[in-house]
Amino acid sequence: MKKQECEKANQFGMCPYVTAQQLLAGKWAILILQKLADGPKRFNQLQKQIAITHATLSNQLKTLETEGLVHREVFAEVPPRVEYSLTPIGEAFRPVLDSIKTWGEQYIAYLHQKNEKAL
Repeated sequence: MKKQECEKANQFGMCPYVTAQQLLAGKWAILILQKLADGPKRFNQLQKQIAITHATLSNQLKTLETEGLVHREVFAEVPPRVEYSLTPIGEAFRPVLDSIKTWGEQYIAYLHQKNEKAL
C-alpha cells in the first residue's frame, strides 16, 4: 500500500484505517458487534443489553447489515422472529474486539492510577 492512499479522508476501500473508521463510525457499532460476538441475538435482547433507543438500534443494525458485518435472519413463525448475528467478515472482527477490550482495561487502570496520584 502506498503512503498517499491513507492521506485523505475519502479513501474508503483503499486505506484500511479510513475503511475501518467509516464502518465503525456509528456511536454504538462496536458495542453491537461485541454483543453479537457472544452469539445471535434478537432485537429486544440487544436493545436491553445496550440500553439504546429502538430507532438508534434499528439504524445501526441496518447500516451494519448493509456493510456486510451483520446478518439478519427472519424465521417464518407467528409472530415473526428475527435474529441478528455476525457474518464471516463480522466474525473476523472478533480479535479486534478482544484487543479493544484489553486496551480499554489498560486505560481504565491508567485512569485509576492517575486519579489516585491526584488525591
